[in-house]
Amino acid sequence: MACVRRLRLSLCLSLRPALPLRVSRHCLCSRSDTVREPQQGSKRAALDRFKTRVSSGPTLQDFVKGGDVSRTPPEEQTEPHAYLSEDLDVGNDRKVCFETYGCQMNVSDTEIAWSILQQKGYQRTGDLNEADVVLLVTCSIRDKAEQTIWNRLQQLTAMKRKRLKTRAPMKIGVLGCMAERLKTELLEREKLVDVLAGPDAYRDLPRLLTVADGGRQASNVLLSLEETYADVMPVHRTPQGYSAFVSIMRGCDNMCSYCIVPFTRGRERSRPVSSILDEIRLLSDQGVKEVTLLGQNVNSYRDTSEEQYRGPDPTQLSRGFRTLYRSKQGGLRFADLLDRVSRVDPDMRIRFTSPHPKDFPDEVLQLIEERGNVCKQIHLPAQSGSSQVLKAMRRGYTREAYLDLVENIKRIVPGVSLSSDFIAGFCGEMEEDHLQTLSLIREVGYNVGFLFAYSMRKKTHASHALQDDVPSEVKQRRLEELISTFREEAARVNSALVGTTQLVLVEGESKRSAQDLCGRSDGNVKVIFPRADIRVDALDSGVAAVKAGDSVLVKILSANSQSLRGRALSLSSLSDCPVQRENLIGQQLDTRSF
Repeated sequence: MACVRRLRLSLCLSLRPALPLRVSRHCLCSRSDTVREPQQGSKRAALDRFKTRVSSGPTLQDFVKGGDVSRTPPEEQTEPHAYLSEDLDVGNDRKVCFETYGCQMNVSDTEIAWSILQQKGYQRTGDLNEADVVLLVTCSIRDKAEQTIWNRLQQLTAMKRKRLKTRAPMKIGVLGCMAERLKTELLEREKLVDVLAGPDAYRDLPRLLTVADGGRQASNVLLSLEETYADVMPVHRTPQGYSAFVSIMRGCDNMCSYCIVPFTRGRERSRPVSSILDEIRLLSDQGVKEVTLLGQNVNSYRDTSEEQYRGPDPTQLSRGFRTLYRSKQGGLRFADLLDRVSRVDPDMRIRFTSPHPKDFPDEVLQLIEERGNVCKQIHLPAQSGSSQVLKAMRRGYTREAYLDLVENIKRIVPGVSLSSDFIAGFCGEMEEDHLQTLSLIREVGYNVGFLFAYSMRKKTHASHALQDDVPSEVKQRRLEELISTFREEAARVNSALVGTTQLVLVEGESKRSAQDLCGRSDGNVKVIFPRADIRVDALDSGVAAVKAGDSVLVKILSANSQSLRGRALSLSSLSDCPVQRENLIGQQLDTRSF
């Protein structure tokens, strides 16, 4: 018991600098009180009164996020001893500016963080000159991404020092993966940062910013086994307003040897399906035309939030794939979620990223084929075409198993578009391994790719067990060869679409010409077409101007590795488009007839 008391005292003392604004009066004991106590009665009476004060004051639960060490059942507790009232407006209309780097998950995290701060009285601005707080939502997947943030912090710090002469100081915060991975360096290196918040600590942002206002650095990078922000409705802020990202799960259990994600975002946990559907219904009501479901391993989704979802059935993997972890049992799986999401709004496109190849059992593929509003485009990260390198990466499959999956996907989902990720120059990669990756790219035929030279990350299995032994110049040469081969194959795949008619969701004006509009096809390929008034529908002689968010039938006239070019025919929708209707009943349609 003495050891436990010392541990509790030590924990409280270590957290004291981060304690805040309002402490419960029950835990305050003045020196004059302790001196007078013996004069007011017996020592035992004084001790009883002291115990009463202690018992009604803060417990370990007040100091440990997510703790469950209360001495009384939740329903018997009175008002919690909050150090920052839930109703307190701490923003005072101060303006916060977000800068988001990295993947789509960081875009989603930005929307979650902004939702939390907005409820506390902050305003959002895109102008750095008027911002009181600048928050960088960061990525740690590669060294280049982190160097970008370090350089940006230097620029912001210089701006902050200049501002000290004219107005209140600007606070700088780092959120997300880099905050968790490099917390010590960020707090100590030239004192560049006022606030750090890891991916699971965004609820704590109001308190952290309040502590920083007092002149102290504040951080919370604790990872959680439960946090999904299921009860936080993100404030979606897409410039066009037609598309949105919806996070369905967080963290990753795969433990690929090159990947830092499990260490910066923690273990896998899924958001309840009811929360996801509520958000998608709201987006549909707001007129959003496309939703992308997000997760580090999105198709390993498994909701066990309700008792009826917890069954004995094990997770079904793609044939020939395995995992480092034990098979998981029960829960609503990704096919269940995709089924329910696709029924919310037949005119809303559904995409998802980023999946793992191991989680594509036939029922997921069959659902993609059956639903007209689930895009026939699958991201299938290969990382390498060499079984030897894949084993070193701990990917859980061989080259042969991956190619078997590709064949199965193309059989079940005819006309599917495939994209992928590849890493050049991983530990121990020989020239023969590299050539096998080139041949895999040619054999599969992707139309979109994300290719990078390997960058070793601390904490990963590779940093402990492997050697980064491929020279940087060799990595760069192999990367350039991968990119060149990818572009050749993408041009071939895209050229096969010339003469077809594609349903395009318009994003807006083309970057290269104000005379052109651009959007994306069902296969997630950019489509560019001249700006012009077009028919309202295929059977109507009336015409209308095309705007962002419209669905347009476009006849494809030419193609390259990056995009398709065509001519707009008429406005349409998923439910009205003949191509999509035929998909619903499993029939084929020669779109060249349009």
